[in-house]
Amino acid sequence: MRLVLACVGRLKAGAERELVTRYVDRIRPAGRPLGLGPCDMIEIAESAARRAEDRMAEEATALLAAIPAGAGIVVLDPRGRHLSSEDFARRMAADRDGGLAALAFVIGGADGLGEEVRARASLMIAYGTATFPHQLVRVMLAEQIYRAVTILAGHPYHRA
Repeated sequence: MRLVLACVGRLKAGAERELVTRYVDRIRPAGRPLGLGPCDMIEIAESAARRAEDRMAEEATALLAAIPAGAGIVVLDPRGRHLSSEDFARRMAADRDGGLAALAFVIGGADGLGEEVRARASLMIAYGTATFPHQLVRVMLAEQIYRAVTILAGHPYHRA
């Protein structure tokens, strides 16, 4: 199952990009024997529309166009569920075992995600009620995907 990080905005060169790249690169060899990966990162430009609603709608359209056809969609949203790493891994495995060809993890822009994306999501997850910069959320998501792969592989990276 192909994994996709679909994000609004581009990470500039620096620590955050290096961390995301490190986890994405680790997913390929660890996930291959499990039928997971590769993990691709898709970055779409932030909308320049004046109104937040218009920005979210434009970004939603671009995100949905960038996600592979037929992919499952998991969105990060403050109203989402709080999952343990083990539950996150089980959800990924269930999607893979259910025959899903691709699973896209979506991070919206500063204004949030348009309703069209949330409506297509099979799962909404949250990293608590605090507000985090999108760059850090991308790092945390990439790490959780890698952690899920290692959990499914029985690798000692995750120590629960």
